[in-house]
Amino acid sequence: MKRVILILTTFVMVAIGCNAQRNNIDRTTVSSLDVKRYMGTWYEIARYDHSFERDMERCRAQYTLLPNGKIVVENSGYNSHTGKYKISVGKAKLGDSIGQLRVSFFLFFYSDYNILALDNNYGWALIGSNSPKYLWILSRTPSLPKETIEHIIGIAKAR
Repeated sequence: MKRVILILTTFVMVAIGCNAQRNNIDRTTVSSLDVKRYMGTWYEIARYDHSFERDMERCRAQYTLLPNGKIVVENSGYNSHTGKYKISVGKAKLGDSIGQLRVSFFLFFYSDYNILALDNNYGWALIGSNSPKYLWILSRTPSLPKETIEHIIGIAKAR
């Protein structure tokens, strides 16, 4: 019985610690965003690994603003094991704060898409969500200089 209590106590402590760590992440979005300027093609430079992009490479996202204010999101890339090109089409709308979109790839289930940092010239962006499990570095070009990537990673670490 003592072992069960010890395991439960450990689990609760880890859960509390993870929740505290999650709440310490700065999820503040950019203070200004020109949505029209943000539209277009973005190349994925780096990401935290997650199930829906696992084994994907040469990924990119295309954002298109519709006249009604909604946004079409088209994510694409190549599966590194099969070589097959994969495309997912979703939708987005503006979120509750500047620099936040709400993105959906399935029915009416939306996730937060937070623009955490954005180059003054809209050349790169650091994207997160309300979960610490998701983080992307995006660029208007298929690659970025090492110094720029290190700068963006520094921003992410500080947050």
